[in-house]
Amino acid sequence: MASSGKARRTVSLLGSTGSIGCSTLDLIGRDPDAYDVVALTARSNIELLVDQAKQFSPQMVAIADPDLYQPLKDALNGSNIMVAAGPSGLVEAAEQNSDWVMAGIVGSAGLWPTLAAARRGATVALANKECLVCAGDLFVREVKESNATLLPVDSEHNAIFQVFDFDRPESIDRIVLTASGGPFRELAYAEMADITPERAVKHPNWAMGAKISVDSATLMNKGLEAIEAYYLFPIEKDQIDIIIHPQSIIHSMVAYRDGSVLAQLGVADMRTPIAYTLAWPERIQTPVERLDLAEVATLQFETPDLSRFPALRLAREALQTGGAAPTILNAANEVAVEGFLQHKVGFLDIPRIVETALERMELAALNCWDDLEQVDRDARALASSLIAQ
Repeated sequence: MASSGKARRTVSLLGSTGSIGCSTLDLIGRDPDAYDVVALTARSNIELLVDQAKQFSPQMVAIADPDLYQPLKDALNGSNIMVAAGPSGLVEAAEQNSDWVMAGIVGSAGLWPTLAAARRGATVALANKECLVCAGDLFVREVKESNATLLPVDSEHNAIFQVFDFDRPESIDRIVLTASGGPFRELAYAEMADITPERAVKHPNWAMGAKISVDSATLMNKGLEAIEAYYLFPIEKDQIDIIIHPQSIIHSMVAYRDGSVLAQLGVADMRTPIAYTLAWPERIQTPVERLDLAEVATLQFETPDLSRFPALRLAREALQTGGAAPTILNAANEVAVEGFLQHKVGFLDIPRIVETALERMELAALNCWDDLEQVDRDARALASSLIAQ
């Protein structure tokens, strides 16, 4: 970067006030001479967005909630920072000319801004797994046509990316995604009926947002990651394994045909995979704690229990089915998780709602973006009606 005699990298952050965005800005703030921040976006956290804008002086900020446009504009009055709002504002921010874009908006709301960044050929650090889950074939086609670069930020996919032999993919036997198992790994199925949102968002290893934390508790997150992995790496659907690893030290592995297994290890700190994508193809210094295996002492592994965590089974089935199935899975899950966080449904209702949506809707192919939008709307409407019932 600049400190090593290289040009300053221009960067945009989609979802700058979330955990991924804040971690990214923490890294950027430690070497401000290396980066120019072009755009920042947030969903509704106007106070933090304003603080970030004043510190990093982007060309543009955007807030997803259109009702917050005027308060945001007033807060940045006299700063010469462009202000936008609403879904179109997020897309406009993604279209700003920057080399590198952190796609950190949670859920399907991040699809269109991330797509906008990809369409202009940017290097996209992909922390939004829904882009590939609900629109895998369409999104990958757009990335190829625009010659964009996708760098995975999720710790699991980033780990695989670091040890995957892209020049010889035929030498790979399988990839192995690791999962902590979440906070309820040892809980009996019947006991999960009483789980509250407050308990579900307390992940044992990672600091994450509410939605992702709930997905980790149901293991849906690992199912979504399996779908994402299929589109990120040149592998077949049956070459993706998932294993429970409670310590979250091994972030994922690649098994080769000669019996070798290559793994990426590290402490549970998202600044490591973020830094890998931020400096790619180089590596930069980070403030993360260094791994001490002697202190860790023991690494455990176990097979996921699909009877207690049916969300993982549903995701694997959706991947095998293809077509609209992953889109329905993702949309219904987003609605069900939001219903759970609002205390409208129970923890065990989340996979039930998703499974019912998959059973009732047509699993046709998605040939264009209009098809995807229609399926997404229908799945959300169906999931909402199931919650109301």
